[in-house]
Amino acid sequence: MAEQLRLMTVHAHPDDESSKGAAAMARYVAEGVDVLVATCTGGERGSVLNPKMDRPEVLADITNIRRREMDRAREILGVKQAWLGFVDSGLPEGDPLPPLPDGCFGLVDPVEGAKPLVKLIREFKPHVMTTYDENGGYPHPDHIMCHKISVVAFEAAGDPEKYPELGEPWQPLKLYYNAGWSRARMLALHEGMLAAGLESPYAEWLEKAEGRPDRGDKITTRVECGEYFEIRDNALRAHATQVDPDGFWFHVPLELQQKVWPTEDFELARSLVDSPAPESDLFAGIRESAEIH
Repeated sequence: MAEQLRLMTVHAHPDDESSKGAAAMARYVAEGVDVLVATCTGGERGSVLNPKMDRPEVLADITNIRRREMDRAREILGVKQAWLGFVDSGLPEGDPLPPLPDGCFGLVDPVEGAKPLVKLIREFKPHVMTTYDENGGYPHPDHIMCHKISVVAFEAAGDPEKYPELGEPWQPLKLYYNAGWSRARMLALHEGMLAAGLESPYAEWLEKAEGRPDRGDKITTRVECGEYFEIRDNALRAHATQVDPDGFWFHVPLELQQKVWPTEDFELARSLVDSPAPESDLFAGIRESAEIH
């Protein structure tokens, strides 16, 4: 009997899994892939970003509320989910930036911080992993540390001499970085909105992005998943403390998104199999094995 394909996605906070690669995950779940989300922190220091939820009693119970939100999003996406147990660093603000709080995820030693992820990899045995690039996708300390521990864990999990106390070695075959907001995608959606006679929410973003580094040219893999955008959006709405259902995320009609940019995009960072770019499947080069479907 062929072995089931397994995908692990590693994220910094609850809600990140629903805004980065969620439609692709939903597609793979529908195709029978076993998908596990590893969430590094509990989002304990996250602000309440939905004005409809910005109440003292919500902030006072933010840890438990965000866990319940994650449970709901997990159900919507049809994935499994595990907590790595780190404490949210919060997003430092000010000039100069204040120091990060003691004991937070952003201050862990990546070699030490990789331990719970190595253990989870060896238990779940993913063929493919996704995480963030070295800039974290954006420079939040938890996103950057998520990248660091993911790379350490990917490279160590298959080595019997590394973390021998954490279970039998297992080597994932591919590691991807989420490549969500390339300038090309933003521009395509912006122009699509204007062509439809609608006000674009991207005008200011595009103006601010002018001259900034853009990793769009590093994209290797575009996964067709437009029919799962609604599941992605419903999972995102489940994180009600973090996402305003009437806010920015939902200004572009689904039909327009599906027409203009029906993929979620990734950058292949490490691979132990041959899979010539460009790819349309995170499991390219892996499905071809007779033992795996």
